[in-house]
Amino acid sequence: MTVEEETLPVPVGPVLDGELVDDEPPVVRRRFMNWWMRSQRVPAALKSRKAARQACRDAVVYLLRSPFRFAGAVGRGAVVAARGWRRWVRVHDYREAAEQSEKLADKFAEIRALTLFRWKVTGLVVAGSTAVLTVADLVYGAPVLWIATSAASVALAVAGRRKDGSPGRKAVLAGPRTLTWTMDPQVLVDAFRDAKLVGKDETLRLVERAARVGDGWAITVDLPATRKAADVIKHRDALASALAVDEVQLIVERVRGRGGHAGRVFLWVADEDPYAGPPLRTPLVEVEWWDAWRPVPFGRDARQRRIDLPLVWTSLLVGAIPRQGKTFATRLVAAGLVLDPYTRLYVFDGKGGKDWEAAEGNAYRFVCGDEVSHAEAVRDHLVELVAEVQSRYARMATLDDEVCPESKITPAISRDPNLGMSITAVIIDEVQVFLENPTREQVGGKKTTLGEYIADLLSYLARKGPAAGIVVILATQRPDSNTIPSRLRAVLGSRFALRVMDWRDSNIVLGEQMNTRGYDASTLLPSHKGVGILRPDGEVAAGADVLAMTVRTYYMPNPEWRTICARGRALREAAGTLAGHAIGDNERRAIDSAAVVKALGTGGPGPGASVELPEPLASVVQLLGVELDEREFVPTAELVEALDVEPTTFGREMGELGCRPIRQYVPSEDGTTRRVRGYLTAEIRAAVDEIGSRAAFEVDQR
Repeated sequence: MTVEEETLPVPVGPVLDGELVDDEPPVVRRRFMNWWMRSQRVPAALKSRKAARQACRDAVVYLLRSPFRFAGAVGRGAVVAARGWRRWVRVHDYREAAEQSEKLADKFAEIRALTLFRWKVTGLVVAGSTAVLTVADLVYGAPVLWIATSAASVALAVAGRRKDGSPGRKAVLAGPRTLTWTMDPQVLVDAFRDAKLVGKDETLRLVERAARVGDGWAITVDLPATRKAADVIKHRDALASALAVDEVQLIVERVRGRGGHAGRVFLWVADEDPYAGPPLRTPLVEVEWWDAWRPVPFGRDARQRRIDLPLVWTSLLVGAIPRQGKTFATRLVAAGLVLDPYTRLYVFDGKGGKDWEAAEGNAYRFVCGDEVSHAEAVRDHLVELVAEVQSRYARMATLDDEVCPESKITPAISRDPNLGMSITAVIIDEVQVFLENPTREQVGGKKTTLGEYIADLLSYLARKGPAAGIVVILATQRPDSNTIPSRLRAVLGSRFALRVMDWRDSNIVLGEQMNTRGYDASTLLPSHKGVGILRPDGEVAAGADVLAMTVRTYYMPNPEWRTICARGRALREAAGTLAGHAIGDNERRAIDSAAVVKALGTGGPGPGASVELPEPLASVVQLLGVELDEREFVPTAELVEALDVEPTTFGREMGELGCRPIRQYVPSEDGTTRRVRGYLTAEIRAAVDEIGSRAAFEVDQR
């Protein structure tokens, strides 16, 4: 470009003149909008479009129902008027006064005369009204009759309005409350009062008005100050009784997180039993493959929301009495892992039937049976897996931060064939068969049993394995403290309890004191096959903060299970990941048993190992936790209320275990002292040590 060209004018676009304007609304407007949204005087329908649409729908419904409601009110008013006239003409007021003064016989003649007089008055009023209407009709025509009929209808409708306590309106019979097709706020308040969840002078604050959600009605309310949502969940059956619905139709949840607090409750009332009807088919039948890192479709809750169960980073315990759908629920979880060709499966079936036969073609290790040889094979495979966990941690320590940023397995690591750290699932059905095996063994120079050793191996895998990609899934039809040791239960993240015999078995599966929080699997109906209480370890459709929920699992019969397993084997053959038992390779690699025993911690369950405490001592120890060493005295009333036990039985059982109650002075809230009955924590610790010493002695004598 020349100098002359540089000096020539350059065409430019139009130049606009303006000023910077702040988009923020004026202060007055913002204050007005803040007052408008927070003020209780402004109707909710004017605060949001959603509330306005709901108000319009309610108005339309009100108009459509008005003729029927008016006709019903007129009918009730006619009954009220007829009853009132009958009491008046029969002189009930005078008769009751004479009865209370015990002078009914003396007043008989006066009562008869007054009755005849009132009959005459009635006849004169009827005759006079008829004559007046007849003359008016002759003079003014038909409009007079229409006006008279309308006035009488309005008067009867006012007398027959549905409002207890109104003048001249008293309920003759107290009938049960029933939910109409809309939730009446006053009915809800009365139900909370009848269930003793709020006081007589307390009320509820409406957060979100009743609205249709699925096949039921939903409403969100705030409890009075100091009232807690946890108490409503705990006494859900009492609230259901007050609402005249079955417990399975009522869902009560605490609103948590943003917009929630300890006194905010969400209620959902189903129109009918949400768990009835034909079984729901699992969606996994329709998919070609599945990613183990994705939560597995498990079932649906009462509101028909799909519940997906996360498996990676956690473990699962399924417990139930026989023929309640335990194996079906376990296979639902396993199906998602079968359809991932990069997942390695350890399948152990203690029942010995054909429930897991189809999975044999995908399993890296497979055991089916309840003989001693089968239990020994399970032990060897678990020892192999414990050594694999140790090896994985050693290998992850050598990876750079980009590949392994947090010393945990990642999706990329699990699918890298060069690293050999795929997601590995240990699935054991009827795990009690292996845990109760009494065969004597010597592990690390200490005597134990085969079942106790398997429990220690599973505890290690459930505790240390998740970060290395190990998923432990256990199912049992004997959920009791003797079968599933507490050291194993404590490290199992997710729990699913189908129907069990009593609340103790439910707490074994779901966790201690879950029945006092309103979750008791022993209350499930026998007709609800596949319905159980899920306590998830991870986020589900109901929210990340939900404690537990009732879920109806999907249905997957044997033909569909075989189809999924055949599809999983084809996927593994295509990906080149089929190995181990599935291709006939059952050779076990050399294992450093000493390293495995060292990894278990105490060198096997000998003296000093954790001991299973009998009830109720085990519940007391778990309830107190670190307070067992910090406190000197625990009142009996505190333990009885927290454990929800019968006081007399609790005292007798604690006495049999060596813990005798005493009376001691404790400070009260007002600064004074009062004498209460309770237990010294020193005696509780002594009872625990005594039981541990006896257990260690019995092991040494074997």
